[in-house]
Amino acid sequence: MSAAGDDTIEPEPRWHALVAIIAAAGLDVALKAALTRDTELLVPGIVGALVVPLVLSRRAGRHRLNHALGIAVNVALTAFMIASLWLLVARLSDVKSGVDLLESAGALWITNILVFALWYWRLDAGGPHKRDLRARHTRGAFLFPQMTTGTPDGGRWSPQFIDYLFLAFNTSTAFSPTDTPVMTRWGKLLMMIQSTISLAILVLLAARAVNIISPRA
Repeated sequence: MSAAGDDTIEPEPRWHALVAIIAAAGLDVALKAALTRDTELLVPGIVGALVVPLVLSRRAGRHRLNHALGIAVNVALTAFMIASLWLLVARLSDVKSGVDLLESAGALWITNILVFALWYWRLDAGGPHKRDLRARHTRGAFLFPQMTTGTPDGGRWSPQFIDYLFLAFNTSTAFSPTDTPVMTRWGKLLMMIQSTISLAILVLLAARAVNIISPRA
């Protein structure tokens, strides 16, 4: 194989992100009836209507349309998550079961991680397609360790969805990017929003849970 073969681009697998989209939509539907809208089927309906052309546009090589549809899916999932969080706050005083509250808050917390992982993955360095076109990932919104230290085998490295999922998980748990500094303002803004949502879920959960389990006079 020629030296040019070292720069051969192997497209990033997209099924990880597709699983995250389906999981985020499923978690929204799975929230307890006491804390959700009366139109739970609206979520999979809208997301499904967007996912089908999303997959087809990717297979057809229509990358601009695929990127636009990906943004639309993220917007829809974000809107559903925020609506669910607002409903959790509005109906918090009506919740009598600590188990229901734990399940609902847990579902929202996981959804928060998935949704923002999808945002980071979709927006960083122009999105997955543009990252695939580069021989090396050297610039982006996030400074991954491999961008400065390289990989153990010295091969080409580019972030994939799992890397952004790890970043989103750390942001929701440690309220910081830990090993991956943020280089752009939009990245910092999204992380601030994600941390705020995660903190709101955890604080509301803790406050209500203590109220439920405390002995009554």
